[in-house]
Amino acid sequence: MVSLETMDGGLWIVLIISALFTGMAKTGVFGLGTLVAPLLASFFGGKVSAGLLLPMLSMADIVAVIYYSRHASWPHLWKLFPFAAAGVIIAIWVGEVINDNTFKAIMAIFILGGLPVMIWREQLKFAKPLQGNWFWGGFFGISGGFSTMIGNAAGPIMSLYLLAMQLPKNVLIGTGAWFFLVINLFKIPFHIVVWETITPQTFTLNLIMLPVIITGGILGIHIVKIIPEKPFRWLVIIMTTLASLNLVLTVF
Repeated sequence: MVSLETMDGGLWIVLIISALFTGMAKTGVFGLGTLVAPLLASFFGGKVSAGLLLPMLSMADIVAVIYYSRHASWPHLWKLFPFAAAGVIIAIWVGEVINDNTFKAIMAIFILGGLPVMIWREQLKFAKPLQGNWFWGGFFGISGGFSTMIGNAAGPIMSLYLLAMQLPKNVLIGTGAWFFLVINLFKIPFHIVVWETITPQTFTLNLIMLPVIITGGILGIHIVKIIPEKPFRWLVIIMTTLASLNLVLTVF
């Protein structure tokens, strides 16, 4: 059980770093968000860390949506939402019968396997965007919903999807912000009632971290502003690669 009484100096440092990175990740510095999940899990435990992280993610989502909401691509979002919700429901059941680390390893391998395709597409001057149809919306929606419920690890998957759509930088960030805000809010009741990982004690810690999350969000906005379009897309690929490798390393 996590509470104010059980927190020592080391745990506070880990929590502060996680809150700062969460805010930065949600406003454009992708990859940092996926690094937070295994960091918290190594100090607080698997399911406990999931319940501790989810409200922080939702708070950071609100910051990102406030700033980037006008840039979202809603046609892409409507294709993702129903499938992502289905992925969450499936994960609620699967999370009870498989090991979290095994699932993270499988997802990381899947993501790393798709990255060479993304790099190849970035090298093509006239590469056509991946069509935002219902098939791809369903595939990435279920994958994203499933992985975000199991280990809050859907960031790399959605980065791949949004990059493949070749959306402009701000539209990419705004679409991702709305997707995760809706899905993370959808997850919260299941964490409270079914998994019992969000408690008054953990939520108190979340509220204490709110100023740190907002600071991270502001830092992320300023960092994205100074990065040109092409380097930004490569930054997403690089950070996604590092985050995926980090998931593998936390298992072995």
